[in-house]
Amino acid sequence: MRDALHAEWTKTRTLPGTGWLLLAAAVLTVIVSAAVAAVVRCPSGHCAEDPAKISLTGIYVGQAVIAVVAVLAISSEYSSGMIRVTLAATPRRATVLAAKAAILAGPVLVAAAAGVLGSVLTGRLILPGHGIGPAHGYPDLSLASGPVLRAAAGSVLYLALIALLSLGIATAVRDGAAAIGIVLGLLYLFPILGQVAGSSSWHRHLGQLAPMTAGLAIQATTGLRNLPISPWAGLGVLAGWALAALLAGGILLRLRDA
Repeated sequence: MRDALHAEWTKTRTLPGTGWLLLAAAVLTVIVSAAVAAVVRCPSGHCAEDPAKISLTGIYVGQAVIAVVAVLAISSEYSSGMIRVTLAATPRRATVLAAKAAILAGPVLVAAAAGVLGSVLTGRLILPGHGIGPAHGYPDLSLASGPVLRAAAGSVLYLALIALLSLGIATAVRDGAAAIGIVLGLLYLFPILGQVAGSSSWHRHLGQLAPMTAGLAIQATTGLRNLPISPWAGLGVLAGWALAALLAGGILLRLRDA
């Protein structure tokens, strides 16, 4: 396993664009979060707003870049033929996928932590001036607050799980463009279906099953009773999606030729 981890780390460091993409994910998350925080206003102080969710809105966009990084971690090997060398050096294919997942998770967690921390700090600076702060009855946007810390830490874990979900799907389908399309479809199509669903029960069930909607319930710090699923349970749903994708990818990796 140690040799597999070393090999995957070497490939991750030398893969063109990986570092820049992770930096872009963090920066884009902060920029989008700051832009949304700058637009939202509530002079009266009686709006049904969640400061933590507003501050972390950039996750909706940053996750797409994280998904691309994760897909490229294995699809680039298939497109270049490098996967044959990888599997020849490490015949145990489950070990290869486990090493890829472990090495991928590390840099993603770092980039996610930077993006989330920057977003929370930006929201803390901007939102009180727009009527969304402690002076108007809203909870303090501080990591010393339990709900805010849970929303921030959960968002970091959310992005790591998105990366693992994307890696599993890319391992299963091999083609990078197809894998990215499937991942983005899973993330963004379910909420759209929930909005157009005629039945409120269907809307709630889709919110409980959709990987993005369920996973991002972890960001909520107010109105928890109105959520279709509780924060940690929602993150657990996303973890289930990621585990299922990795298992499917691992099985297909083992059964098919390189």
